[in-house]
Amino acid sequence: MSSAIEKNQQYTLTFEDLTHDGAGVGKIDGFPVFVPNALPGERGQVKIIKVKKGYAFGRLLQLDEESPDRVEAPCPIYKQCGGCQLQHMSYEGQLKAKHKQVVEVLARIGKINDVTVHQVLGMKDPWRYRNKAQVPVADREGGLVAGFYQKRSHDIIDMQQCLIQQSTNDEVVQVVRSICEKYGVRAYDEASHRGVLRHIMARYGAVTGETMVVLVTRTADLPHKKKIVEEIVAALPQVKSVVQNVNTKRTNVIFGDETRVLWGEEYIYDYIGDIKFAISARSFYQVNPEQTKVLYDKALEYANLSAEDSVIDAYCGIGTISLFLAQQAKHVYGVEIVPEAIEDAKRNAELNGLAERVTFEVGEAEAVIPNWYKQGVGADVIVVDPPRKGCDEALLQTIIDMKPKRVVYVSCNPATLARDLRVLEDGGFKTVEVQPVDMFPHTTHCEVVAKLELK
Repeated sequence: MSSAIEKNQQYTLTFEDLTHDGAGVGKIDGFPVFVPNALPGERGQVKIIKVKKGYAFGRLLQLDEESPDRVEAPCPIYKQCGGCQLQHMSYEGQLKAKHKQVVEVLARIGKINDVTVHQVLGMKDPWRYRNKAQVPVADREGGLVAGFYQKRSHDIIDMQQCLIQQSTNDEVVQVVRSICEKYGVRAYDEASHRGVLRHIMARYGAVTGETMVVLVTRTADLPHKKKIVEEIVAALPQVKSVVQNVNTKRTNVIFGDETRVLWGEEYIYDYIGDIKFAISARSFYQVNPEQTKVLYDKALEYANLSAEDSVIDAYCGIGTISLFLAQQAKHVYGVEIVPEAIEDAKRNAELNGLAERVTFEVGEAEAVIPNWYKQGVGADVIVVDPPRKGCDEALLQTIIDMKPKRVVYVSCNPATLARDLRVLEDGGFKTVEVQPVDMFPHTTHCEVVAKLELK
C-alpha cells in the first residue's frame, strides 16, 4: 500500500480529521498521512517526511483552502513549544472536535452508539487556567533560561509567559530564575549530569491567592540558599512556602525522594467549591480548578446520592471527589495506590470536618475493593477516576459482581473509557449519558464523565 507514497514527494491533501495529538489526517488512496498544523475541512500541499508501514507523516507547505475554524495562534512561541496543540483552531472548533472524538471513540472501540453524548462543557475564558507551572531550566550564553521543551526534543525554549498558565506563576518563574542567576546557580545539564537547578515549580491557589515555590535541584546543597530564599520572599509577597526537592538521579522524572521546606509552610491551601485542600510540593491537585468544579458537580449529579448511600471511590487521589461525595452520602470508601496521596486525603477530610464519613486505604483498587467486598462492604454507587490506562480488569469484574445501582466513570482518556464501558455493559450495566468537560483548552485532552445504571 505504502509503496505508492514516497518520501520527499509533494501531494495535494484534503484533511478529514484530527489525531489524538492534534495533527490533521488526510488520505492518499486510503493511506493515512498525519500533518501537524492542518485542520479538518482544509486542503493543502504536503511534503512527505516519513513513511511507515501503515501511515506517513507530512509537512504542510501551503494551504489552498482554509477551515473557518482556523485562527492566528496568539502565543508567539506556539509553533516551537510542545505545550499546546490546538491554538490555531477557534475555541468553538476545539469543543466541536472534542465532542466528535468522544462520539466516534465510543462507537468504534466500545460499540456504544445509542447513548446521549452532551456538548462539551467549555470555559467562558479558556486562557490562564493552569495553577501549576513546572519549568525546566538551562544555561545559555546570556545566563539561565526557563521554558518548556521544544516539540519532540529536550531543547528548552526561553519563555517569558505562557498563555494557559496563571499569570502569577509566570511572574514567579521569571523572578526565581533571575534571582538564581544573580547568585550564579548553574542549571542542570542532562548530558553531563552536572549543574544544580533542574526545575522551577510554582503552585498557585486560585481562590486563596497563596503561592508555593519549589526548587528542584540535583544536589542537596543549593549555593547561597539563605540569600536566594530571602530575595524570593521579598520580591513575591504572595509566596507562603519555599521548598527544595532533591533529585540526584539521571532521569526525566521531575521529583526526587527528598523534599525540605526552606521557608514558610509545608502546605498552601485552595478551595474547589466549599471543600478546602492542603497542597504540598508533591500533592496531586487538579491543574484547572474552575473546570474541576464543573467536572465534579457533574459526577455528583450522576451519582444521584441519598443520605443512606454508601459509595466507593476507586483511584481517590487526595480525596477530591470523595469529599464532594461525602457531603451527600452516608459513607465514602476511597482507595489509592500512592501513600502520600492517602495521607493528603486524610488531612483534607479532617480539614473539612468530614473524617467520620470517609475511610481511606492505600493499595491497588483491584486488590482493596474485592477485599472490602469480602468483608461485607457494599456500595450503592461506585465512582472510578482511573489513570490514562483505564481500569484494571479485576476491578471491572468486582464492579460487575458488586452490582451497585450506579457507576460514575470519570475519564481522562476517551479510548480506555470506551473499552471499559464495553466490559461494564456486557456485565449488566447500561451507559445512560456521557458528558465531556474541557479541562485543558488548546490541548487535545478531553475529560469525560459517564453515568451507568444497573440493567
